[in-house]
Amino acid sequence: MLDLLVKNARLAGTTEVQDIAVKDGKIVEVAPKIDGDAARVLDASGYLVTTPFVDSHFHMDSTLTYGRPRVNESGTLLEGIALWSEVKPLLDATDIKKRAHDFCRWAIAKGNLAIRSHVDICDPSLLAVEALLEVVEEVKPYLDLQLVAFPQDGFYRDPKAEEQLIRALDKGVHVVGGIPHFERTMADGAASVKALCELAAERGLMVDMHCDESDDPMSRHVETLACETTRLGLEGRVTGSHLTSMHSMDNYYVSKLMALMAEAELHAVANPLINITLQARHDTYPKRRGMTRVKELMEAGINVAFGHDCVMDPWYSLGTHDMLEVASMGLHVGQMTGQDQMRQMFRAVTTNGAKALGLEGYGLDVGCYADFVVLQARDEIEALRLRPARLHVIRRGKEIATTPKQETMVFQGEEAHKVDFLLS
Repeated sequence: MLDLLVKNARLAGTTEVQDIAVKDGKIVEVAPKIDGDAARVLDASGYLVTTPFVDSHFHMDSTLTYGRPRVNESGTLLEGIALWSEVKPLLDATDIKKRAHDFCRWAIAKGNLAIRSHVDICDPSLLAVEALLEVVEEVKPYLDLQLVAFPQDGFYRDPKAEEQLIRALDKGVHVVGGIPHFERTMADGAASVKALCELAAERGLMVDMHCDESDDPMSRHVETLACETTRLGLEGRVTGSHLTSMHSMDNYYVSKLMALMAEAELHAVANPLINITLQARHDTYPKRRGMTRVKELMEAGINVAFGHDCVMDPWYSLGTHDMLEVASMGLHVGQMTGQDQMRQMFRAVTTNGAKALGLEGYGLDVGCYADFVVLQARDEIEALRLRPARLHVIRRGKEIATTPKQETMVFQGEEAHKVDFLLS
């Protein structure tokens, strides 16, 4: 007896519908037609069944704090930073955990079952670290939550950051973070990359740094990050997040830089919604787009994933944690509207993110965890266009979220017309 049998599923990159058989939380067979008894049969009706969405870069300690103690009236990065310093003294563990659980329910409803969240360790009490470590365990049956020890005020700029970051890792935080472009000098930034990568190598941990989140083409810490990754044998375990200075660098230097990144097997994470919103604020016209060179990085063979970064916090007043919205912004900003390119954008919020996070058992192959989402769309491009309902969200073979099928009727006189936003 199977636990779950999904019939008539359309998988990414395929035209023929498939059935998916699930037993003991794992996929045991994928074939055009599977016969057998199952405790539950779910008819996907020819809709797209995809691996779960992955948010490769987020800040859960600050999410859903919109309006506390005030809103970011200018919508700028600098006011957001100032506002966060006003919010932090007001936080307590109960509030952090409540907002995190509320947000995780938003994520699950959108089919997002893996999140990497940076948590600010520049607080001597490590209040957010301890609260979110509890949340990691509490949401484990429903989604994978990774925490990054993030020295938001600078690893060297904050005199206590090094000690507190090590304490956070000792408590169980999974990934070493950094913010080299926020150090006082370029030399301090480079030194912080070296020290943090060495710390990760000693502890066998992954690295994910806010790197070169700047419009300054001379902010080149990702070069050091690639160098240290190779020197320390960390290939495949290191991520550079944001990398927005790359949009302002000259093409010759970028051609050298991308080769170094590919050699180091760096993962790159762009945050299209936030990058396009916060970057290039000093520009008049022409105005830079702000997002890193996603198209060129992908063409160089570098794994590029996307993050939502913020939802209703001091830096971003919008968002529902819809990773298809993130992918849609990415394809528009990056001018990636070719057919294959749009499919790459879908992978940037699914399989590419899973690779960056090192998720095990992710996929729709036999032996993978039975984690998947049924979308009210027939393929990836249609999903990007419609941002459709997540009809069924499945985790380890069990349904954990549903959304009714969306139908719209338009009434014109005596006639009623169904509108599904598809070509007739």
